[in-house]
Amino acid sequence: MAYEHIEVEFRDGLGTITLNRPPVNILNIAMMGEINEVLEGWQGKKDLKLVLFDARGKCFSAGVDVGEHMGDLAPKMIHAFHRMFRLMEGLGIPTLASVYGSCLGGGCELAVFCDLVISSDDAKYGQPEIQVGVFPPIAAQIFPRIIGRKAAMELILSGKIIPASEALSMGLINRVVPKDELKSATDEFAKPYLRLSAEVLRKTKKAITAGLMDDFDPSLKVIEDIYLNELMNTADAQEGLKAFLEKRKPEWKNE
Repeated sequence: MAYEHIEVEFRDGLGTITLNRPPVNILNIAMMGEINEVLEGWQGKKDLKLVLFDARGKCFSAGVDVGEHMGDLAPKMIHAFHRMFRLMEGLGIPTLASVYGSCLGGGCELAVFCDLVISSDDAKYGQPEIQVGVFPPIAAQIFPRIIGRKAAMELILSGKIIPASEALSMGLINRVVPKDELKSATDEFAKPYLRLSAEVLRKTKKAITAGLMDDFDPSLKVIEDIYLNELMNTADAQEGLKAFLEKRKPEWKNE
């Protein structure tokens, strides 16, 4: 299906959503709706192993359409915007953002919400919302969990914009590469995940998420339950262990 503001591809376990709203990929309600339609269609897709968000144009995304924060559109915009993250979470599989240029506001939230971020060295990250009298709800939820309370407070409360090198040093992103190598580096970065079982990836991500619970013992019990009663009941977990013992490559069924 053709979309106005995004491009979509699914191949060999990789689902790619390319932001394509020139010149700077401002996220408006219509664009969010297209992303949500794709993510809804991918819910429960057994052979989906990794979702990649990348972009065309001058930058990854300069943020959400400020005009749609106003008046009667604001609730609709928030619903559409937050639905993206709920649907991403609902997929249960790893997500990856490939970022260059400006990655600000809602664009930064979209990128950093992804489990993995590969970035060009020219990228700039920030949540400048506070400078226009609002704050970023998604960043407020995830930043303290990713980079700690102090760094999250500084970034969100100041609204400052930081270079990719600083984002890397604080753990906001995973890797920085030269801009002209971003496409090839992204392809290489994605390869290890695409060689694995989709179902095992889901169970493992679920366990890591459970491990973020504040209390160690309750979270460990949840992880143990996922491991013993969910993961170990999958065909691919058994196949992976068997293949290791037999010194061969596993043949995944994504089940």
